[in-house]
Amino acid sequence: MIWVQLLVVLAAIFIGARLGSIAIGFAGGLGVLVLALLGVTPGDMPLDVISIIMAVICAIAAMQVAGGMDYLVGLAERVLRRNPKHLTFLAPLITYLMTFMAGTGHTAFSTMPVITEVAKENNIRPSRPLSVAVVASQIAITASPISAAVVFFSSVLEPKGVGYLELLAVAVPSTFVACMLTALVMLAIDRANPHSALEHDPVYRERLERGVIAQRGAAREIKPAAKRSVLIFLLGLVAVMAYATAISDKVGLISEPVMSRDQAIIAFMLGIAAAIVLACAVHPSDILSASTFKSGMSASICVLGVAWLGTTFVAAHQAEIEDFAGGLLRDQPWLLAVVLFFAAALLYSQAATTKALMPTALALGVAPVAAVAAFPAVSALFVLPTYPTLLAAVEMDDTGSTRIGRFVFNHPFLLPGVLAISFSVAIGFLIGGVLL
Repeated sequence: MIWVQLLVVLAAIFIGARLGSIAIGFAGGLGVLVLALLGVTPGDMPLDVISIIMAVICAIAAMQVAGGMDYLVGLAERVLRRNPKHLTFLAPLITYLMTFMAGTGHTAFSTMPVITEVAKENNIRPSRPLSVAVVASQIAITASPISAAVVFFSSVLEPKGVGYLELLAVAVPSTFVACMLTALVMLAIDRANPHSALEHDPVYRERLERGVIAQRGAAREIKPAAKRSVLIFLLGLVAVMAYATAISDKVGLISEPVMSRDQAIIAFMLGIAAAIVLACAVHPSDILSASTFKSGMSASICVLGVAWLGTTFVAAHQAEIEDFAGGLLRDQPWLLAVVLFFAAALLYSQAATTKALMPTALALGVAPVAAVAAFPAVSALFVLPTYPTLLAAVEMDDTGSTRIGRFVFNHPFLLPGVLAISFSVAIGFLIGGVLL
């Protein structure tokens, strides 16, 4: 029966991937329903993860409506235009930092047009900086102090003796250095190829002749309250980290906290949204139509469906999974990264993958240091070229250099993605071995 149920899970994920967008979550719910009809008791719903995502997105969307996102993108544009030769490094640096600060990779949407413009102006194929930037925006989720994946993972690690701060102490340097090493490798590949310049791309030349390459876009108009909204958000982010630090068992400044870390993040983020609405004259109804709000709520539904589907199957067969994989993972802990890599490619969410598999991995006896080192592998959302930020990069690159090949997997995001995760896991084992 386990194989029939596994087939149901895979079929639901396949249907969701084919339909795309929010339908990924719909298909996950359908899969849970079919499993229930087969006699499987549904697992725990990932309401804690979803609540965090929704609260963070509310704060981000309020900041966007107030003009804060345009202000941040304007800063990024100035940095990129002043240093075009370093675009392959600066593009992922900016998307990494924005994701780190916001807790969602969807902030990368706003920087993609700027990256594309700067690349075109300097005869660089946009596919190179765009691909590394998209990967950086995905992998930075596992280092963001307010991302749902990090907050949930820290909650299951704490009983094992690894706290929130220790998780970040490994995740932040390992993922950041990995992204920069990936950019270095991709730049070296370009330097070794005499035809890597944009002018040598046949698709670009054909589009240029047809006159379909867009010229530089108009300057963004920054709203009066833009800087204020960014300041409020940053102060809230610092407050979240300060509270999480204060209630940590390692620090112990607050021995009996009235709010858990999850509750504090949700309360702080909703409070930030309220403060921005009050201080920046934001109309609440405008938040509902913000692009970050729409994409974030879509992500919440996707996590609800696929994470619930994953936890339902894993919980129903935990004994069989332990018999099959327990000893192997304990003896070869690096294999956890491989499992997470392929699971994330199907589940399309760092939070969903973490929620579905990390508790089981720790229960199987995987050492906490190995779990922390393997954690960045939940960011393998680039394998199938159907993730929103990946598709956006393809659409926004009007030169045609960022394109999906005939064989689906031959797209420009796969190599930098595999490199970034490989570097992150390897560095994570090194740092974790010292700190944990």
